[in-house]
Amino acid sequence: MPFYYLRFMMNKLTGWDDTIVAVATPPGTGAIAVIRLSGKDTFSIGSSLFPSKNIASQLSHTLHVGMLKDEEKELDEVVLALFKGPKSFTGEDTIEISCHGSTFVQQQILEACIARGARLARAGEFTQRAFLNGKMDLTQAEAVADIIAANTEASQKAALHNIRGGFSHELSNMREQLISFSALIELELDFATEDVEFADREKFYALIKQIHFSVNRLIASFTLGNVIKNGVSVAIIGKPNAGKSTLLNVLLNEERAIVSAIAGTTRDTIEEIININGILFRLIDTAGIREDSGDVIENFGIEKSLGKMRSADIVLYIFDVNTETDDNLKTQQSAFEKENIKYIFVGNKSDIKQSEQKYLSNDILYISAKNNEGIDELKQVIFSATVNANNYAENNIITNTRHLASLKNISNSLSVIKDGLDRNVSGDLLSSDIRTALYDLGEITGEVTNEDKLDFIFSKFCIGK
Repeated sequence: MPFYYLRFMMNKLTGWDDTIVAVATPPGTGAIAVIRLSGKDTFSIGSSLFPSKNIASQLSHTLHVGMLKDEEKELDEVVLALFKGPKSFTGEDTIEISCHGSTFVQQQILEACIARGARLARAGEFTQRAFLNGKMDLTQAEAVADIIAANTEASQKAALHNIRGGFSHELSNMREQLISFSALIELELDFATEDVEFADREKFYALIKQIHFSVNRLIASFTLGNVIKNGVSVAIIGKPNAGKSTLLNVLLNEERAIVSAIAGTTRDTIEEIININGILFRLIDTAGIREDSGDVIENFGIEKSLGKMRSADIVLYIFDVNTETDDNLKTQQSAFEKENIKYIFVGNKSDIKQSEQKYLSNDILYISAKNNEGIDELKQVIFSATVNANNYAENNIITNTRHLASLKNISNSLSVIKDGLDRNVSGDLLSSDIRTALYDLGEITGEVTNEDKLDFIFSKFCIGK
């Protein structure tokens, strides 16, 4: 029996299965608001507020239109959606009340529900109940929060894949295979005096290699997962008047930054976001980098530019092809490589290039920011330099740091198991190492967890979800 189910049964005995209520739609005034009720008294509360029908006798997954009343006081004309447990999101009896979006109306309905025995739900409590009722595992529950926060096609796709159990399925297969071999090794221990071997060590070694490969692939996918979830920071760096602000405006297709022929016009960093192939890129336009300008404010802006450059995921070093020297490019290239900074050289103002100067650095993308030439190519180069196209096509991509930490522990345990098999260690030691790996697998899906960890995870959800 899963751990989370045992925990839920324990909580039922201690009165945890009360009825909760919360507004499920965003705060503020709108055309429609949804108020969600879930728990053992849901239908009695619903019937009390909706006197035109006996809610408890209605079929599940039905809609009912009528007047919501608090005693004789009319609250609003609403639509009630009924979901009888266990066939509901939480696994409990649930009602979703669609009312008009007035914050005053919402508050009155909440107060009426609370007066009849419901309590205001904590952050993420509806999804937490779904997890504890076995409607989803912990990775799927966390994916619910991810889909709510999704702001690109890539983050939406990754979250939906996990909600459907894609990641869970892969972990479940690993767990089942390890449990099968663990059971055989445990059986050997029961017959230790008879020197029998039930678990084929060669097959087990091949399995461990296969699982280890899959785990390490998942770990490697976090680089992309972090990009999908948090975006990519792109610092636009260069000398004054190289065209940094013009490039930012062209990439954004709007006049966001002031463009001037006066060197040092940009004094502070400007940050904006664009979407390239479903990934968010945070563009940071910086003050032009030059020797001490004599202007205190400009110098401060230059220092901030250098800081942004060092913390960015990638740097666009933009230069004027008519004035830049090859020696300076080589110096800049050495500086980037010394600090392990990923960069792209962007030669600007190619439309007025006066000479066919050849730079020793071949990796230069030529553009004309003013004439919008080479910009689409630049976007694709930025994308390719920061997003692994092969991993981008993978089904299971890790976006959660909690999952990453557990996967690294699993990888270490599998390395220990492989080493033990190489050294032909005893079955009891192998069994112990397998249990460690199984524990970390269970922590990801929630089959092994604790109250504090659950509370922390679900506290990051919004109220009403």
